[in-house]
Amino acid sequence: MADRDDPFGANDPPARRGSLVIVGTGIRTVGQMTTEAVAWIKRADTVLYLVGDPIAEGAIRSLNPEGARSLADTYVADKDRTDAYGGMVDRILACLRAGDLTCAAFYGHPGVFVSPAHEAIRRARAEGFEARMLPGISAEDCLFADLGVDPGIHGCQSFEATDFVLNRRSVDTSSAVVLWQIGIFGFATHKQGSYALPAMSLLVEKLERIYGPAHAMYLYDAAVLPGCESIIRQIVAADLMSEPLSIAYTLYVPPSRVADPDMDAYNRMVALNAAYKESGEE
Repeated sequence: MADRDDPFGANDPPARRGSLVIVGTGIRTVGQMTTEAVAWIKRADTVLYLVGDPIAEGAIRSLNPEGARSLADTYVADKDRTDAYGGMVDRILACLRAGDLTCAAFYGHPGVFVSPAHEAIRRARAEGFEARMLPGISAEDCLFADLGVDPGIHGCQSFEATDFVLNRRSVDTSSAVVLWQIGIFGFATHKQGSYALPAMSLLVEKLERIYGPAHAMYLYDAAVLPGCESIIRQIVAADLMSEPLSIAYTLYVPPSRVADPDMDAYNRMVALNAAYKESGEE
C-alpha cells in the first residue's frame, strides 16, 4: 500500500504471484495418493478438489483444513458436463489471479479423462502463471494389476466408448482394447446415479462386428474403498444390453488373434544387427 512518503507505491513489495500444481489422488485415495501429491496439498494456499467418495474428501480436508474446497457443485443435473468443466477451470484461474499457490486435486490420474486439468494448465500458462501436473494412479493402472494384464506383450489401444463408435475408430484385434466410460455411453450430460443407455446397441453392434458374438471381454470397476474388492465380470458384447453398468465401469477386450509377423522387417533387422556386429563398432 502506498503511503504519504511513497505516493506511487514504488517501495511496495511485489504482488504475490499465483502458481498451479495439479495432482491425482489415485482411485483408492488411501494408499494410492503419492507422497508428492500429499506434500503439495499440504503446502497450497487453496486446494480445489474433485473426488468420488467421502473418504477421499476427508483425507484431502485433513491435509489442508483451511484451504480445501470441493468442485463438485459445478455439476448441474441434466446439463452438459463441459459446462461444469468450464466452471472448474474458472475457479482455478480465479485462485491463481488472487496470488494463491493453488493445488487442484482430481481422483485417479489428473491427466486421464480430466479435461479441466489440461485446460487449466493451458490457460494458466497463457496468462504467465507457472503450472504443472503430477501423475497419479488411474483406473487403467488398477485394471492392469487386477486382471494381470501386461500392455507390453500385445500392446493396448485405449478409447472413450462413445468416441469409439462415433468416430469410426479402427482396431488392431491382435492388441487389447480398453473402452472407457461404458456406463455413460451416448451421453454428454451429468446425471446422479446410473444412466439408461438407450444407444448401447450401437456399441454392441460394433464390438460384435469386430470380434464376433462369442468373444470374451471384461467389465471392470476398480475398488475405491479400503477392504473392498474390484469388480471383474466376464461377459460377451451382447451382455452390455442387460448388465447393470455403473458410471465408473471400464471394458477390457483381450486380443482375438495373433499378430501378423512381418518377416521382411525381421530379416532386415537381423541383417543390420549382424552387419553392425561385424563392423567391430560395439
